[in-house]
Amino acid sequence: MEAYNITVVGASGIVGQEFLKILDERQVPVGRLRLLATARSAGKTVAFRGAEVVIEETTPASFTPDDHIVFLSASGAASRQYAPIAAANGSFVIDDSSAFRMDPAVPLVIPEINPDDLEWHRGIVSQPNCTTTPMVLALAPIHRVNPLRRVIVSTYQAVAGAGAAAVEGLRRETEAALSGRREPSGTQKRDIAFNAVPQIDVFADDGYTKEELKMANETRKILHAPDVGVSATCVRIPTFFGHAMSVWAEFERPVTVDEARALMAGAPGVELMDDPAAEQYPTPMDVAGTDRVLVGRLRPDHSNPGGIAFWTVTDSIRKGAATNVVQIIEEAARRGLIRPRAGVR
Repeated sequence: MEAYNITVVGASGIVGQEFLKILDERQVPVGRLRLLATARSAGKTVAFRGAEVVIEETTPASFTPDDHIVFLSASGAASRQYAPIAAANGSFVIDDSSAFRMDPAVPLVIPEINPDDLEWHRGIVSQPNCTTTPMVLALAPIHRVNPLRRVIVSTYQAVAGAGAAAVEGLRRETEAALSGRREPSGTQKRDIAFNAVPQIDVFADDGYTKEELKMANETRKILHAPDVGVSATCVRIPTFFGHAMSVWAEFERPVTVDEARALMAGAPGVELMDDPAAEQYPTPMDVAGTDRVLVGRLRPDHSNPGGIAFWTVTDSIRKGAATNVVQIIEEAARRGLIRPRAGVR
């Protein structure tokens, strides 16, 4: 793989920092690295491969034709402003916000599932939501041979999905609560320590939150299955890292647990931890700091014969975000979709 010039927007954030760590772990060659963030973070330094890289303030002038790859891990507003500028320079742009996920001209990619969608990118590729990725990875191997018809999912999402401030907020709230004090951090819609908050993002007119609608719409787009029915309930819980979810799935034809297990076990990116007799099943602590998508509690859906139910967990900051982005870069490079040097497409 060629050494590309990489620019990161949101470099001071939790996903941006993990992205740099994963570049190193996976030994991705990097030519010139530039780190961009808000004015508040400008001037700070970040260590990368033995050098201290200074964070610069992001402005429209920050992006040049010398940027082979631009990764945006900031707000949707920032992505809408800066992604088109970077793409117009000929850069390969990967966006971690929801700004372009449902744009029909922008691929929404999980490399283990729909890498061919990278071929029709027009400069911008979108990264799925951190809850969509593990659910779709678990469902895709069955969907390929027996099309998915309907999914009902409840999520139990760690605070890391809301950023570094939310991680610190849970720590402070927990310490206060254990001392008999109530000190809301303001990082969630309600107190989060020892609580469960059934709202992530804002509510739409139909009573679903944007997070829940993201799961539905992104699942359909990634699987190229526009008619799949999806109903999600997304809940923030007081864990630091590792999103969990309980999934009920129905397919066009009945599927047995043995069939589902065999298909999932052979799928890239998915690992079964499912031995009820030994009380073996995955928890958020099993995936924190890893790239594993673990599936357990795989069983028949007694309310809907021929359907299945299962539990899955993954680290939302890694495979749910930063690792998937690095895998997109690796796959795009393998396909020759990133121009090798400035001025050449």
